[in-house]
Amino acid sequence: MSSTELPSVPPTSVLPKAASVRVAEGERLRSVRLPGVTLTVRSRPATRAGLQPALYVHGLGGSSQNWSALMAQLDGVVESEAVDLPGFGDSPPPDDGNYSITAHARAVIRHLDASARGPVHLFGNSLGGAVSTRVAAVRPDLVRTLTLVSPALPELRVQRTAVPTGLLGMPGVAALFTRFTREWTAEQRVRGVMALCYGDPGRVTPEAFGYAVEELERRLRLPYFWDAMTRSARGLVNVYTLGGQHGLWRQAERVLAPTLLVYGGRDQLVGFRMAQRAVRTFRDSRLLTLPNAGHVAMMEYPETVATAFRELLEETAERGERGSRPESEAEPDTGARPDADTGATRAVSTGVRRAADVGSRRDADIGSRPDAGPDSGAGTGSGSGAFSERAGGSAGSGS
Repeated sequence: MSSTELPSVPPTSVLPKAASVRVAEGERLRSVRLPGVTLTVRSRPATRAGLQPALYVHGLGGSSQNWSALMAQLDGVVESEAVDLPGFGDSPPPDDGNYSITAHARAVIRHLDASARGPVHLFGNSLGGAVSTRVAAVRPDLVRTLTLVSPALPELRVQRTAVPTGLLGMPGVAALFTRFTREWTAEQRVRGVMALCYGDPGRVTPEAFGYAVEELERRLRLPYFWDAMTRSARGLVNVYTLGGQHGLWRQAERVLAPTLLVYGGRDQLVGFRMAQRAVRTFRDSRLLTLPNAGHVAMMEYPETVATAFRELLEETAERGERGSRPESEAEPDTGARPDADTGATRAVSTGVRRAADVGSRRDADIGSRPDAGPDSGAGTGSGSGAFSERAGGSAGSGS
């Protein structure tokens, strides 16, 4: 190991116990042991019987707390669970140190298989959007609908504000950054992250800011914090270089589930221009644009995102009752409908294409993806894709 590499992380069994994470009113936390990983799962008890299950996947540097506001908005609509990906939130590192997109997707699939909750309404933000896209593509039997908030899908021209996060995945950069920012306070780091991730940081209440500082201070005490950040960033950069059937855009084309795409006009990490490509790529998609939102619209505008999701449920339920129309007869509505209060615009492309011959794929199948290798150890990574919060640390705002 070179002097610029991060030190190896102790086995999970000997890691120190950090301070407890925050649990909002109405939420519960539990630990789920699965092959190779232990996941912390945040949930809200169902308010009535018969609700369909939903699962939420956060972005790089985030945690299940990123979904608390949206989960509360969807009480009585779905039965909500949000996972802390391995090495994030309150979940310990994976046993094999693999933080690739494939490994994260495998963890989500194993949880869904073990819990027998599928098919679920699957939500993903940024890196979690990339993970959720892969899950929906390789295991369509587990996904009822797909909602992606600023998904980290490959871009040929990344925004300059996103480059520092991509550089975090390069060997040695995290160690250099930690030395350079040694004197930064948690408050300074949180302000920097919120300025990057929010369209309007002024929407963050003092109470929420305080919670974010406490969470970052807790995370910085974990010996694997930078290792999880660095290797997950590297895994995202690595998957951006994949082509062919394993590329994320190619997998997006294979997603069968009705898909809601949410993009923020002030997103500094995922290009707003990618919204149109995404709505053309996902076969059964509708687009919600929020001109004033940044990278974490589900935290800035949870009511608006929840409304769009409820509309997705109503639409798919109606379609199920009358039967899907074949592609040749579909009449997609691509008109934009602005919201007078938020400026949100909904564009719909719901001409249901005839489903491709995509069979259900087991967990073992996802393990053979080529991006699993480079990130399964110290690994190497190159490229400049950057689609999460910058290296200033986690503010609990996710990416």
